[in-house]
Amino acid sequence: MWTIFGNEIKSFFNSVTGYLVISIFLFITGLFVWIFPTYNVLDGGFATLDGFFDFAPLIFLFLIPAITMRSIAEEKSNGTLEFLTTKPLSDFSLLTGKYLAAFALFIFSLLPTLIYVWTISRLANPAGDIDTGAIVGSYIGLIFIGAAYTAIGLFASSISNKQVVAFLIGLFICFIAFYAFDFLSNISAFNGSLDYTIKNIGLQAHYASISRGVLDTRDVIYFLTFVALFITASKTALESRKW
Repeated sequence: MWTIFGNEIKSFFNSVTGYLVISIFLFITGLFVWIFPTYNVLDGGFATLDGFFDFAPLIFLFLIPAITMRSIAEEKSNGTLEFLTTKPLSDFSLLTGKYLAAFALFIFSLLPTLIYVWTISRLANPAGDIDTGAIVGSYIGLIFIGAAYTAIGLFASSISNKQVVAFLIGLFICFIAFYAFDFLSNISAFNGSLDYTIKNIGLQAHYASISRGVLDTRDVIYFLTFVALFITASKTALESRKW
């Protein structure tokens, strides 16, 4: 498993694509935080990163499927998947290694955004007067969102042998998982009856809960279960080649 993990990390950074994906992510987040109206910190007049935490899950919709799209799809298209499975390596170990590598790359992409926290802390009046609890909670929320999106992306890659198709499938499922249930809960037909239940099926409600700075066990269990379900689905898709 750890051999797979190491090989995935090396492969990502040995290609221009890896650096390009991370650079584009940091460039776009920088535009939102410092340049674009409505979201940017300087025009808002408050030492807060609420704008960043609001749009980050949307940017991750594109970033994470771009990281995961090659995980299994590339192995299929190159004909190396069968070679890997002839080694003393279970399907679960293969998937876990690739999942952890993709998740680590996501964390690596997220780390440079901590400079935004330091910057607004210096800009605050007085310096350092920021809502640390909410920021920490929001980052934990982003990590859980990243974990969920990575599991979805791995599943998308496991059901396709084309990277572009895997990217599009991953993007679509991530969008549905984060936004669709919140949208459905606002339909008048569900108001007062099923709206709360429907809303809590999706990722957005649990991300918002953690972002308030309170780590609820129910939210943690939800995200861990969500990740486990999609990794299990990926394992099933991988095993289907033997049927």
